[in-house]
Amino acid sequence: MRNIVIRCVSVSKGVSEGKALVTNQPLCLYDSLDPKSGYIVNRRHELYGENVAGRILIFPYGIGSSTSAATILEASRCNKTPSAIINLKTEPILAVGAILAEKLYGKTIPIVHRPETNPAEIIKKHDLVRVDADAGLIELIGHSPDLRGR
Repeated sequence: MRNIVIRCVSVSKGVSEGKALVTNQPLCLYDSLDPKSGYIVNRRHELYGENVAGRILIFPYGIGSSTSAATILEASRCNKTPSAIINLKTEPILAVGAILAEKLYGKTIPIVHRPETNPAEIIKKHDLVRVDADAGLIELIGHSPDLRGR
């Protein structure tokens, strides 16, 4: 398999690699993410029961609360953040949470958005993905053929 590269815009800097967790549904971190465990706890969301910790979290955009920054900051303190976040459009409050996590805890959460192609159409759950927010690139490194579900 040839690696697939998608150009995008950096929101917060950093480079990370990991297994993808993908949804086409918007996500409100405030009411969906338990920052102490990393689990999605909103029963109405398709990622319910999934753990975002250490994953490349792909969702179209955030919805809802200004408390999402506090949620990502607390998840960072508890070492339960995604290793990177990919959005079609990142809400500014999410970026604030990532910036504060770096300033307060020295933890980098690369965030990118505005990809040239919707990554959710190419990247599936458990695929290996590299996010280079410094260069503005998303790279699909490998498929997980035994786990091709969303």
